[in-house]
Amino acid sequence: MFPGAPQPFIDLSTGINPVAYRVPALPAALFTRLPSAEAASALAEIAARAYGAPSAAHVLVAPGTQILLPMVAGLLLPGRAAVVSPAYGELARAAELAGHSVVEISDIAAAGRPQLIFVGNPNNPNGRLFAQSDLLAVADGLQAHGGLLAVDEAFMDVGPTDASLAPHVSRDNIVVLRSFGKFFGLPGLRLGFALASPPTVARIAGLLGPWAVSGAALAVGAQALADTGWIEKARSRLAKSARRLDRMLTGAGLDIVGGTALFRLVRTPAAGRLFRHLGRAGILVRHFPQQTNWLRFGLPANEPAWRRLRIALAASEYTR
Repeated sequence: MFPGAPQPFIDLSTGINPVAYRVPALPAALFTRLPSAEAASALAEIAARAYGAPSAAHVLVAPGTQILLPMVAGLLLPGRAAVVSPAYGELARAAELAGHSVVEISDIAAAGRPQLIFVGNPNNPNGRLFAQSDLLAVADGLQAHGGLLAVDEAFMDVGPTDASLAPHVSRDNIVVLRSFGKFFGLPGLRLGFALASPPTVARIAGLLGPWAVSGAALAVGAQALADTGWIEKARSRLAKSARRLDRMLTGAGLDIVGGTALFRLVRTPAAGRLFRHLGRAGILVRHFPQQTNWLRFGLPANEPAWRRLRIALAASEYTR
C-alpha cells in the first residue's frame, strides 16, 4: 500500500507489547525431541497460579488462542451465537465455522437466549471492561438452557487484577481464553490457554491431540509466567507508555474513545486520510472498514519510533 514509505516501517496496528520478554537460551533437546507431557503439566500449574484458575486441571495449554476459538464454539450443537460488538472479527468467524448463526449485540444483558455468547474483556478494539458480576449473571442466564459464555481475555494482563473470570471457571458453562503473546510481546511463540471446568478442558484437549504445543513454547511460557518481577514492571511500563500516547494523540487533536494499556482507539472524521498519511510516513495503524471514523494506535517500541509518530502527526493536515 505504501511502497515509497521510509524504512524501517513502524507497525502500530497491533496491540502487542513492543518490549518483549527476553527469550532464554534453550536446550537443543527442546527441538530434537517431542514436547513432554510433564512440561505441559508444569506450565498448566504455573498458568493456574498466574491467571487465578482454581487448579491446573482447569487449564488447557494450546498453541495460541486463535486455534481454540472454533473449538470452543464447537462445544455446542449449531444454534444461535451472540457476539458483543464491536469485537475482534475472529469471534464471529469462529462461531460461523462451528455452524452457528451469528448476531452482533451491543448490550450483553440483552442477548436473549443464544446458545453461545462471545465477549472480549477488556474488549478489542474499544477496551470496554465488563464487571465480573455482570458476566456471572449472564452465565447464570445461559445455564438455564445449556448455553455457554466464552470470554476472550486476551488483554486482561493489563486489566484490573480482580476483573478476570478465571476464578469461576469451575462452572460448566464458562470458558476463559488467555493470550500469552500479546502481553509478553512474543506472538510468534504461539502459546495460549483455555481456562474451563476439567471436563471441558478434556474435551478441547482431545480435539487438539498430543504434542500440540512445542517444547520451546512450554519452556519460555513457564519461565515468563513465573517471572512476577518482570510482569509487574511490564504493567507499570505499559501504563506509562499509554499515558504518553494519550498526550501525543490528544495534542494532535484526536478524540480518544477507548483502549487498554496496549492500544488506544481514536475517532476522527478524517480517519481514512490520516491512515494514508501515516502510512506514507512509514507508520501503520489499524483502520476499520466497518467503522470508518476509527483508528487504533499501538505503542511505539523505542524513542526513534515515538519521534517519528510525533513528527508525522504534527505534519498532518487531518489532525486538530
